[in-house]
Amino acid sequence: MKFSVSGRTAATGLVAAAVSTVMLLTDGSLAGAAPGPAQAAAPDIPVANVKAHLAQLQSIATANGGNRAHGKAGYKASLDYVKGKLDAAGFTTTVQTFTSSGATDYNLIADWPGGDTDHVVMSGSHLDSVSAGPGINDNGSGSAAVLETALAVSRAGYQPAKHLRFAWWGAEELGMVGSRNYVNGLSTANRSKISDYLNFDMIASPNPGYFVYDDDPTIEKTFKDYFTGLNITTEPETEGDGRSDHAPFKSAGIPVGGLFSGADYIKTAAQKAAWGGTSGKAFDPCYHRSCDTSTNIDDTALDHNSDAIAHAVWELSS
Repeated sequence: MKFSVSGRTAATGLVAAAVSTVMLLTDGSLAGAAPGPAQAAAPDIPVANVKAHLAQLQSIATANGGNRAHGKAGYKASLDYVKGKLDAAGFTTTVQTFTSSGATDYNLIADWPGGDTDHVVMSGSHLDSVSAGPGINDNGSGSAAVLETALAVSRAGYQPAKHLRFAWWGAEELGMVGSRNYVNGLSTANRSKISDYLNFDMIASPNPGYFVYDDDPTIEKTFKDYFTGLNITTEPETEGDGRSDHAPFKSAGIPVGGLFSGADYIKTAAQKAAWGGTSGKAFDPCYHRSCDTSTNIDDTALDHNSDAIAHAVWELSS
């Protein structure tokens, strides 16, 4: 874990004035005219697709010493898997290389063609695990959901007003090294073009909560309104403040938001009453442990949070 007409007859002038009056009375639309195209709704994100990505990340970890950690073969194989999916879907991908703790690591950036590049809606998640285990909730869950949201953009042929960018960060578990490297490498002008950065780090905890980052009011409201529509109460996310990849963006003055389902903090009785599960137990008892495998996932939380990601991407980029 961690936006005077010359040469016309008097009669024509009268007609024009009448039309203007009608348009004013109808909020700028001619009475009887067909309405403009409605804003496209975000598609449902198939949780089976997200889980298929998690299965691939589990297989990669199993084949590479049991983890997908910084500087290890499992991390690079994870990045190659995500990149292959995005390339095939029509994204423009860029691999950024950096060094930390004596090892080479990588960020993956994927841009969807089109949209106003002076207004970028960016969604990201860290792709690395700790060395102790495969990191399927932390943070395969966020990585897989962001990937499937990006693929949904491609399937829909979505052409938003704003530009869409997706990212998968390396070395988050060492202190947000990859995301900080990315932000520090941006010019002041390019930082100012990022309208929103959305972060997703652990969204399928087995004893889940529904936490929403409270850093930016507009982004927070976008997520809270979505969950209200599902009759799910949310709480402000405070556990991860400064502990995940939104921190470098926030420090640079970029509006940030995101979702979180809980890590090693203990679920209270009030939270159990709101969300179910087990009080007195950690949201994720396998946090940073070898048991953070493909069995360490709550499908319902993964489904709701994946759909919420797509909702926010569509809503904020339209």
